[in-house]
Amino acid sequence: MIAGIWPLVAATAALGIDAYVLAGVLPEIAESLSTTASVVGLGVTAFTAAYALAGPLLSERLSGGGVSRALLVALGVFNLGNLVTAVAPGPVVFLLARAATGAGAGIVTAVATATAGAMVARDQRGRAMAAVTFGLSLGTVAGVPAGMLIGQNFGWRWTMGLVVAVGVLAMAALLARRRSLPRDAGATAGPAFRVLRTARVRAGTVAAFMLGVSSLGLYTYLLPMADSAGLGGLGFTLVWAWGIGGVAGSALVGRLLDRSGPRLLLVLLPALLAAGFLVLWLVASPVVWVGAAVVWGAAGWAGVPTLQQALTVDRPESAMQVVAFQMAAMYLGSAAGSALGSVLLSSGTGAGDLAAWAVLPALLAVAFAGAVAVDLRRGRGRDTRDRDTAPAR
Repeated sequence: MIAGIWPLVAATAALGIDAYVLAGVLPEIAESLSTTASVVGLGVTAFTAAYALAGPLLSERLSGGGVSRALLVALGVFNLGNLVTAVAPGPVVFLLARAATGAGAGIVTAVATATAGAMVARDQRGRAMAAVTFGLSLGTVAGVPAGMLIGQNFGWRWTMGLVVAVGVLAMAALLARRRSLPRDAGATAGPAFRVLRTARVRAGTVAAFMLGVSSLGLYTYLLPMADSAGLGGLGFTLVWAWGIGGVAGSALVGRLLDRSGPRLLLVLLPALLAAGFLVLWLVASPVVWVGAAVVWGAAGWAGVPTLQQALTVDRPESAMQVVAFQMAAMYLGSAAGSALGSVLLSSGTGAGDLAAWAVLPALLAVAFAGAVAVDLRRGRGRDTRDRDTAPAR
């Protein structure tokens, strides 16, 4: 039942807060730890690298003792990493703590998404996977501004305290409902990289990376872009518009996926991203920018469960590994997009032109997602065993 996956949504909400909240208090962290903002910024790199490695390599192994155990252990590592981050006396401990936090987050994302899909009937899998993405987007939208507000008034360590508190509540929810979770959730024996032998999964992983570069990578520079367009006073409104779009997109896309399948959305969503970026580049109207930010957030976040559905629809026994690679690619893309934006700005590119640059990876996402859609239509790689492993209706 869809209602039974709410502890998984709570777990991913904690991840949504943690992935972005430090960006808003980075100068305060640097001053507190007597280091530079660039060194503290390496915390994002440490988090992303650990996330990308731990999800594909450790989620299946940790799930050998059951998904509830895997989720609790990974959430424990995630919470411990955030606690150590909050009390870190210097940059070395801070960076190590961010790596541990990223490892826990990578495992939780993969296991929670696969578990959600395994807990429901086939015609509800889209909604179940989208609900997990909804947790990520909701944590970002509600938690990040709250964390920034706490940091500005009480210090960045209390911001991390908020993340720890949400993570502990998620652990409590999982403990309370652990008996309702399946023991197995789409994990197969064998090398983790085995799933990349399938052309559809490879194309989908590249599409996820490109979506991360364009959507999440550009989000880093939303405020400088608004300043460049003479809309600096709209900064907070644009952040909320992007977030509300993300929550709405991830909340609504699941039913569409269950009703019509992912093929059309695979191409439509990144195409909407590209169109939205062009509008941001060409038009400087406040109303248009707010609308484009809503579309940007909705299309970017809705693309996550759409790819998950497309890549796992006929291979539920490999869902955990596939989702792990997809999400790792998305977060690596986010880091690459942020780095690319920094390089462009340093080389003299105006902040307002970053949206034009983001069109390129968005169009590449259209191409690779289109390849996934074509493969779905042809039915390649279809595994008849999914009839036996799919949950009963």
